[in-house]
Formats: sequence, structure tokens, C-alpha cells
Amino acid sequence: MPKFKFLDDVAIADVAFVAEGKNLEELFSNCALATFEVIANTKKVEPKKSVTISLTNKNLDRLLFDWLSELIYLKDLKRMIFSKFDIKISSPKASLEKEGDEYKLKAKAWGEGIDYKKHQIRIDVKAVTYHLFEIKKDKNKWKAKIILDV
Repeated sequence: MPKFKFLDDVAIADVAFVAEGKNLEELFSNCALATFEVIANTKKVEPKKSVTISLTNKNLDRLLFDWLSELIYLKDLKRMIFSKFDIKISSPKASLEKEGDEYKLKAKAWGEGIDYKKHQIRIDVKAVTYHLFEIKKDKNKWKAKIILDV
């Protein structure tokens, strides 16, 4: 399976996708990339500027929700779109898979200011929704299902 796949039959007025990764960092990165692929052609977005993001949450689902929400907020605040992500997720306990741990995300997102001619802008993403929101470990992969409000 590719890094992410758009689901045409899940949300009529919104955009849905599933993403996967071999670990949480790759999953979070692929979810972010899918989110920005809705907005623009990310292959045309150069990683010229970076922003640093630090988040903490006791719930892994909520951490992913917060991560994507923060990126959407930064898109609106800084008028930037992102195409590259370096993410580290840690927990004070040995297993990142146990609910109740305090997950800490430290990340850098790279991108550039929105250029309507260069980036092939598609549609604006307003928010992440909780509708059908899901993150789970399936065998040796992490998977997520996300619906974006556009």
C-alpha cells in the first residue's frame, strides 16, 4: 500500500484517507503528507523553511488529532504548506502501544509560503474531524483513518 490512500466513498462533503506506517513517526508523517496533498501538489512544495512543533497527550488518538490540527493552524497562521516532516514520538514507559502513557511529540515540518501558481492549490482544509477517526496497530504496521473538513 502507498503511504496513504484517499477514500472516495466515505465522506461526501469532506475528504477521507487512510494512511499507514511501519512506526508511529512514519504514520504521523504520512497523515500530515496526505493532509497537505489535499491542499496542494506537495511534490512542488520545497522544504525552504521549518517550524518546530512540540505536543503532549495521554491519548495516542488525541496526539494524532492534535498534530494534524496544529499543522492546519500553522498553514493558516503562517500561510505555509508543508511537504517534509521529521517526527520523534516518545513515552515515559517502554511501550508506545499502551494507552495511558504520556506521549510526547517533537517535530519539524518543512515547507514554504503558499504560491498559487507554483503549488497547484486544490482545496483548503479547515479542520480534522472525529468522524470515523481511528488509529490502530495492525500486525507490524500502524494505520489511521482520517476525515478532513474542507
